[in-house]
Amino acid sequence: MMDESVSITQIVQRLKGTNLHSQLEKQAKECLHKPEIKLETLKDDVRRLLKASGMTWLSDEKKSIKKIETTDSLSCRILKSLNSMCTELGIPLARKRPVAEQKELTNKWNEMGTDEPGNADTHSLFFHSDILKVLVGLKNPNNERSEDLTVRSHWGLIQVSLNVRDILQMVSLPFFISLPSIFLIHYITVFFRMHLHIQNNTLVSEQDSAAAQQYSRQGCPTGLRAQLWSLILNTTNDPEDITHYEQLKARVIHHDLLVDNLIYKDVKLTASNDDYYFVFEDYLYQVLLCFSRDTAVLEHFNYNCATPPKSCIQSKSGSEQCAVVYPPNGVIPFHGFSMYVAPLCFLYNEPSKLYSVFREMYIRYFFRLHSISSHPSGIVSLCLQFERLLQTHLPQLFYHLREIGAQPLRIAFKWIVRAFSGYLSTDQLLLLWDRILGYDSLEIVAVLATAVFVFRAENLMEVTSLASAEAVLADLSTLKVMPLLQIFLFATSV
Repeated sequence: MMDESVSITQIVQRLKGTNLHSQLEKQAKECLHKPEIKLETLKDDVRRLLKASGMTWLSDEKKSIKKIETTDSLSCRILKSLNSMCTELGIPLARKRPVAEQKELTNKWNEMGTDEPGNADTHSLFFHSDILKVLVGLKNPNNERSEDLTVRSHWGLIQVSLNVRDILQMVSLPFFISLPSIFLIHYITVFFRMHLHIQNNTLVSEQDSAAAQQYSRQGCPTGLRAQLWSLILNTTNDPEDITHYEQLKARVIHHDLLVDNLIYKDVKLTASNDDYYFVFEDYLYQVLLCFSRDTAVLEHFNYNCATPPKSCIQSKSGSEQCAVVYPPNGVIPFHGFSMYVAPLCFLYNEPSKLYSVFREMYIRYFFRLHSISSHPSGIVSLCLQFERLLQTHLPQLFYHLREIGAQPLRIAFKWIVRAFSGYLSTDQLLLLWDRILGYDSLEIVAVLATAVFVFRAENLMEVTSLASAEAVLADLSTLKVMPLLQIFLFATSV
């Protein structure tokens, strides 16, 4: 009960001062005057409705995931690798920059991509394959002898039993209710386009966050996407936000962290080599370096089963009281982490605004893609949902790929863990992310991954090895997201 009260307090504190909070308060006052609302049972009614909608209290999620056991801890391995890198390269976890270096970094802040920053010997501490290895090793001892473990459940890599939606549940719920109108929205008349433009401008001018989220389910117009996303995420670019960004920038200039080298390396290996995102290299450095210093990011550990990594202050090692979170935001970047930021650079050209939106996207959604939990939008549930969808609707394909050593999840996992960033063309990726924000869920990522396999099923049935299967699915840049989703969802649900 105490954990539940703390959870409610945290949610209320976060909502205070936002447009969404004022709307909720207004509607709550209106509901109090309705005869069917009874104050004496209000709390129980709210809990019952939240549970029916699939929401659980934070403490429940933490308790359920404790039942999931893994033989190897990814966090321990990452910290061990980090310490080994410090020793091998002779680089401390953190150091104060000399005055001359501070001035140099200040002068080239907007041109960091022109140099080769960081240590050339630095390497990524972990990759998406390392995350997948941990997921494959997950076990739930409570379900080892469960009747749910059928022959088909052993086909896939994920052996944890979680409740994930199937196609019929998705189509029957409001989750994808607007998908049948996708083609109409994409090919509407000029008159209706003007009407939509006026409607969107009204949403922006009225600062109606709930309405903007509802509208995002149909896809945001290119010219207004940035404003609508900011409205949905309740991010602003007020003087306080700009000041916060400048404070983070000052921390970057004054102190050098070992994780800075990981960020430099990741940007060079991923976004800088991408045809869409290489021009945003400077923005990526600015945002990610500031992100690593932002202690506000630690907030997501309040509703995350993971704990932030810690390190001891020099000369005081061994004392738990001297342990500090490292890096300050509690997030050690992995290979491809910069691709969470890169697509947002198309929407925001002001670094402080770009930073605010990315941070909110991360603490709402992206952290779940590399954190082990039982949440419906967590990486475990998404992988399980992908495997179950593919097994259910194309069992012959799933069995064929499994028999030739090309487990579908080994191919699709890199798409899922990045929410398809770096794989789809940017316009299609932003359409996908519109729906993530609109439905406040990452489940559509797993559905799209399944739809891609279904779309290429004929070619995949001809392959004889993992390499040839990967070759068939190597290029997704020509795919159209919404037609793929519609064909898969509504053809398989009939």
